Amino acid sequence: MFAQRFTSIVSRRYVSTVVDLYKGLINGDRGCLAKCITLVESTHKEKQQNAKELLSQVLQELKQRQQKQSNKPISFRIGLSGSPGAGKSTFINVFGRFLIQQGHKVAVLTVDPSSSTSGGSILGDKTRMLDLSRESDAYIRTSPSAGTLGGVTRTTNDAIVLCEAAGYNVILVETVGVGQSEFAVVDMVDMFCVLLPPGSGDELQGMKKGIMELVDLVIVTKADGELMPEVRRLQTEWLSALRLMRRRSPNWKPKVISVSARTNTGIDKSWEQMFEFENAMIKSGEFMTKRSNQLQKWMWNNVKDRILEQFLADDDIQKAIQSYEQRVIRGLITPFVAADAILALFAKVKTDKTT
Repeated sequence: MFAQRFTSIVSRRYVSTVVDLYKGLINGDRGCLAKCITLVESTHKEKQQNAKELLSQVLQELKQRQQKQSNKPISFRIGLSGSPGAGKSTFINVFGRFLIQQGHKVAVLTVDPSSSTSGGSILGDKTRMLDLSRESDAYIRTSPSAGTLGGVTRTTNDAIVLCEAAGYNVILVETVGVGQSEFAVVDMVDMFCVLLPPGSGDELQGMKKGIMELVDLVIVTKADGELMPEVRRLQTEWLSALRLMRRRSPNWKPKVISVSARTNTGIDKSWEQMFEFENAMIKSGEFMTKRSNQLQKWMWNNVKDRILEQFLADDDIQKAIQSYEQRVIRGLITPFVAADAILALFAKVKTDKTT
């Protein structure tokens, strides 16, 4: 009896917390926004349930706001990717302040390479965006990637909509590097940009064709002083390469520009190209179609995550996995046979629990 009463009290407390967080969030409280993102990042089961309730309310709120704007998008989501040393954080520090001066509210979601041992962030992007972090109309959130493929965390999509609910109309998503696995961010943003420093010509040779076909804008960084000849060469190389690539959209031809955060040149040009892209996508109807497709992928990603969680949470299945792994290693059965057997066991366990 006591346990039931205690559980009821705890549940009511969490519900009250969710209501308070939601109210603060839609009123633009940065502290509430931070707490909301922490909630959706939690792996605690009860907190995950509250996170779902919060996100449901948030999505309804965003839908109503969009309807009030004649179904026009209430935000512009931009993915920024590039290898370490490309100058992503330095660019964002200057670019974000430029956007604020233009009257925008900017949220930056950065994914830090994380320690495979502790899962903690290594770089700490806020230390490299000090000027932007001091702006009242900016919000910066760094999350450890914890080995997540795709250059984004499991909850990046959640964080994006929470930032939108808090009133941020430009969302910048900075990802870890560029490589074979850096595709997930494209399913979360409206525009995908790659930042390249001078001297990265070899990177063009090694870059996967799939990544190149996803690029909407190439930004060559550090375009000043004695680096200018190399900057021009890199721009020419990329323009030539992009001409040979299949265009992702019939309504946009990928561009290549150069910027210098140090001398503050090309920053306005970057926004001009991004703004031009956004208008082209909205005018063609492709913008909202892409958003709809992203919601579907978000749903299926959650389905896969939930199945995997249930799969790994069952003790009997865990024991079976260990046994089948050893038999595969010893060559007694093939990986395909082992996979079928494990999945059959999972289906049986689920059936037994429901009967």
